[in-house]
Parts: sequence; structure tokens; C-alpha cells
Amino acid sequence: MSREVVAILDFGSQYGQLIARRVREQNVLSRICRADISAEELSEMPLKGLILSGGPASVYDKNAIKCDENIFELDVPILGICYGMQLACQILGAKIVPAERREYGRTNLSVLDKSDLLANLPESMTAWASHGDQIEDLGHNFTKLASTETCPFAAVRHNKKKFFGVQFHPEVSHTPKGSQILENFLYDICGCAGDWKMSDFASETIEAVRRQVGNDTVICGLSGGVDSSVVASLIHKAIGDQLVCIFVDNGLLRRNERDHVVSTFRNHFHMDLRVVDWSEQFLAKLAGVTDPQEKRKIIGAEFIEAFKSQASKISNAKFLAQGTLYPDVIESGSKDGNPAANIKLHHNVGGLPEQLGFELVEPLRDLFKDEVRVVGEYLGLPEEMVWRHPFPGPGLAVRIIGEVTKEGLEVLRAADEILIDEIKSAGLYRKISQALAVLLPISTVGVMGDERSYENVVAIRAVETVDFMTADFSRIGYEVLGIISNRIINEVHGVNRVVYDVSSKPPATIEWE
Repeated sequence: MSREVVAILDFGSQYGQLIARRVREQNVLSRICRADISAEELSEMPLKGLILSGGPASVYDKNAIKCDENIFELDVPILGICYGMQLACQILGAKIVPAERREYGRTNLSVLDKSDLLANLPESMTAWASHGDQIEDLGHNFTKLASTETCPFAAVRHNKKKFFGVQFHPEVSHTPKGSQILENFLYDICGCAGDWKMSDFASETIEAVRRQVGNDTVICGLSGGVDSSVVASLIHKAIGDQLVCIFVDNGLLRRNERDHVVSTFRNHFHMDLRVVDWSEQFLAKLAGVTDPQEKRKIIGAEFIEAFKSQASKISNAKFLAQGTLYPDVIESGSKDGNPAANIKLHHNVGGLPEQLGFELVEPLRDLFKDEVRVVGEYLGLPEEMVWRHPFPGPGLAVRIIGEVTKEGLEVLRAADEILIDEIKSAGLYRKISQALAVLLPISTVGVMGDERSYENVVAIRAVETVDFMTADFSRIGYEVLGIISNRIINEVHGVNRVVYDVSSKPPATIEWE
């Protein structure tokens, strides 16, 4: 690797890869490394800087993850974020304690020193915090750069070493000036040239797929969503007819989804596409199941069975390609030996290649949704496909709270179609990052046709986000919401109430299950 690189030491943060993504936005190549990587290993890279991520632990815990203290002798600038700041400050002589008042969510940052890391920032700005510990005693070797009402040392600089620390998260979109902080660090402090771009990722990945696959056949699980579509296109560009795509109709799809996928990939892109109708098997296994994690496990297991039914018919198949993205990986638990809290299981993360006997090809595993779209545009995919809203691998099963039934699926398909139709009509589809309808496991009293009704409730969820790691609910106008509600109640049999979800991520997730 000859291109300059900034390494991120991952202490199990939910935002570890988000930091890497923000660095790449600045046209600087980033590389995620395990937290305990040695200073010697790091010195072998064309290293321009180091970033220490946040993490779920406390630095004073007995089993807290530590880094090699020799990294502070590498003569490269280091930026510590949240846990990374606390750990570095502890190593360099500061005292970390539980905060009297924890700081979660938006906070107001007072900028006290704008000479380097916080240059070009206003004296008061919004920042996103998520910590229960903080520095109590900074010692004599640090300078305070910023503070908040509850955190006196919200940003610091070491007086002798090239270390900077921030207690908040500049990498998340809810810190509006966070990109300026990272730009200051990368360019003014680290001296990066900014010579990396997403087209490099695409061309390098195509070559990597060719080297990995050789003359063997790759099977791609194609859903028709953005992720799997970009994967299929990227691999098809790399190896052509050595790619065989399998589309599993699990009975949990949106209306007309199967016909759309067949028309696009078999007829337009001329790919070898095999369709497996496994809907009865999925619904039978899901009967009576209400726990969301159990649903995901069942769906993952049935996907394996569906793939097995076709894989045995494909000669020379050695590889399985998947559209796994980093949010899938990080929410499913640990990555590369580093602890990260398990948020939810993803049917396409882990397990499949081992049970199917295939090697795994996941070219998008370290990317976020918006980066995948950039790759899709670079590959020449249609705009409608590239900018399609995400759809979960488990399909409508995780948008039905409670048991999945054919009747419930029909209600939800109809509501979903109306929702998407109306936000497109209002010109909001590209502004909204993801919109979905959720069928709730309750019935409410209503009046329809001068008679009492007791029918289902549908929740509408629409969010705006850049990276899908954090998100805020969309401020859809009341008039549009009223049209959506009116159409669903009048046109979807069995629904008499529509509600709108106004929670952010975190604390909520985007999908309800």
C-alpha cells in the first residue's frame, strides 16, 4: 500500500467505520485496525495519522481494551474520540472518572481555542455526545480546547506530543461542524494530500474479485435492492458469465418485487438469474413466531435451504457473494475481534458460507449506503435503482410486529405501496432516506360507515440520514401525511388508524424489529 493512509484503532465503537467513512469523504484512504495493533505494525504503513475510536467500556475497568502505548512515539498526529480520548489521556497522565451527569445526545460546545484542531469553528456549536465517563483532572501536560455545560474538558491538546482529543463525536451527522474538525486534523495537522476517491475503490475491488475468484463460479444472492444490485453489477463487470444470481421469493416481498427483479437483471442486464419460490417454506416456519431475533434466525436458515436447492445445480460454484454493508456487520456484534454491542441479527452476516461450503465474497462490507450509491453510479446502474430506498433482507417479516401471516402481509404490501406512491408524488422520495410502513399487533376502535370498527393500526416511519448509523425522522408536511393516512384507511381493508413515528436513531433503530 503506497498511498498515504490514516489508521483507525477500533475499540468496539458503533461508529468505528463511520470515522473511516468520514476520512474517506476527505479523499484520504482510511484503514480500520484492531485496537491492540502494535506500533511496529503501524510503522510499516505509509501512515499520516491515527484516530482512536470510541467504545462501550470504561477505561478504568479491569478488562478495558487498551492500545500499545508505543503508538505515542510514532511521530504521527493522533486524534482520540470519546473512549479513545479518555484512554490516551489516561496513558498520558490524566484522571478519568464516572461523570456526575452523563451526556447523551445533542450538547452545546463552547470553543475556547481555535488555533489548530478547532480552527474555523464558531465559538458556540452543536455537538453529539455519548459518554458516562469524563476527565476529572487534566494534569499539567494538556491544554483545554473546548467545554460543555457538564463536561469541562470536551476537547484537549497535549503540549508535547502530537495528540488531540474530543469527548464528543465529530464523525456523526448530528455534529454539524464535525467534518471541519476532521478536515483540520487530516490536512492542517497530519498534512494529508487527499489523493483517494471512490472510483479507486471500485476499480481496485473489481481487480481484487478477479484475483480471488480466478476461473471459478460465484453465486450472488440477489434481492433487487441497492446493495445486492451493486454487488451483482460489480462482480459481473469483474468476471462476466462466471456469475450466477439467485433470487429467492420468500413471500415477504413488496408488491410486484419479483417481476421487477426478473425484468431488470435477466432481460436488461442479461445476467444468469435463477428464481427460487420458497414462500410457502418461509411462511410455514414463521407461523406462530413473534420474537424479532427468532424471525431473523428462521429467515437466515431458510435462505440457506433455498440456496442449497439451487447451488447443487450450478457447476464449479465455489464462492457466495452478498451485499453486506458495514451497518449490518457492526449491528450484528463484534468485528475483527473487537467487542461491539449486538443490536440485531442480520440474515446475511456470518454463517452462510460455512454451511453452504462456499467462500465468501463481500465487496461492500466496509461501505455505507451512500458510498454504495456512488459505486453504483460509477458502474452505470440506472438512477432509479441506485437511489431506491433500502429494504431489509428479512423483508416485511420485520415490519410486522408479531406473527407473520398472509393476511398481514397483504395489508402491509398495500399500505407500503400507497406510502411510496405518495412521497414520490410529493417530490420527497430523494429527500427521505428510507420510508416504510409497519403493521402493529394491536387493533383500535374506529367509526367507519356510521358503524363501530375494531381494526389494525399502521405506523409510518420516514427518516433522513447520510450513513444510516444515525438518523432523524423526516419532517413530512401534515398535508402529505394526511393524504397518506386517508388513502391507507380508505383503500386498505382492515386498517382504521395510521400513526407517524417521530423517534431518532439512536435511541431507536430505523426498522422496528
